[in-house]
Amino acid sequence: MAPLIRVYLAFLNHMQRPDGNFHNYLSYERTYLDMEGSEDSAGRALWACGCTLNSSVSKELQMVAKDLFDRGLSVMGKAVCLRFHAAMLLGLYEYHQAMPVDHFRDYAKKLGNIFIQSFQDQAKEDWQWFEPYLTYDNARLPQALFAAYRLVGEPQFLETAKKAMDFLLKTQIMDGNFVPIGNDGWYKRGGKRPLYDQQPLEAAATVEASVDAYYVTKNKCYLEAAETAFGWFLGRNSRKVMVYNPQTGGCYDGISQQYINLNQGAESSICYLLARLKLEEVWQGVLCQKKI
Repeated sequence: MAPLIRVYLAFLNHMQRPDGNFHNYLSYERTYLDMEGSEDSAGRALWACGCTLNSSVSKELQMVAKDLFDRGLSVMGKAVCLRFHAAMLLGLYEYHQAMPVDHFRDYAKKLGNIFIQSFQDQAKEDWQWFEPYLTYDNARLPQALFAAYRLVGEPQFLETAKKAMDFLLKTQIMDGNFVPIGNDGWYKRGGKRPLYDQQPLEAAATVEASVDAYYVTKNKCYLEAAETAFGWFLGRNSRKVMVYNPQTGGCYDGISQQYINLNQGAESSICYLLARLKLEEVWQGVLCQKKI
């Protein structure tokens, strides 16, 4: 694992711009294909650095991750994308767990308040969400607000995170199966909900967010939701097809109405592995508590 992390951090170091932001596209000739990377990709990079810092890898690799994260903090004041804010909050939480920094709580409160404002602006009685649409990686938004609550302890963060998470689970669990928002047009408030194409990214995000919701609330309904979402990989989905491939250890790229995408991309396989690790982590903790 450590050699892979070393390669990844070296890649991030190459992709980070002098202003702390990250390029998103690199050619085979190692030239940048964009002037500025997306906010989404920058957030994911910083979140990965926070996770690396809060891990058991060598001190050397942890310090590389810390340096990348510290330089990337400058992006926070310029970004407007909620998914950047979500990834940033999750990264801040991981960083703070490894190396507590007092002013990170101020950052977390500021970012958490952005989610609260978005929720107040967009939520309706039948639409308890931060935006007027559901698109991709949706569960990361309430997951980030749960993380902000863990850092700051602001009751409104917890209340809003639960409302949004419950709305998302109610929307995406149909007849006992996890049915993620399809990317064929996304789901706009008041519009028709697309069922396909379904992607592993959504299932993984919902597993991880549900587990974090359980950690905060101790409500076992979130554990059940995590298991339901993970079942999507194992054939408990609207097409009743295995998305995880046990022969290769990979994961197919998604489910459409007519077929399963047989490509086993890196993102899809990593999504499966992260979801599985998160679920194993929480169940190990539950079993330990029962033994005590």
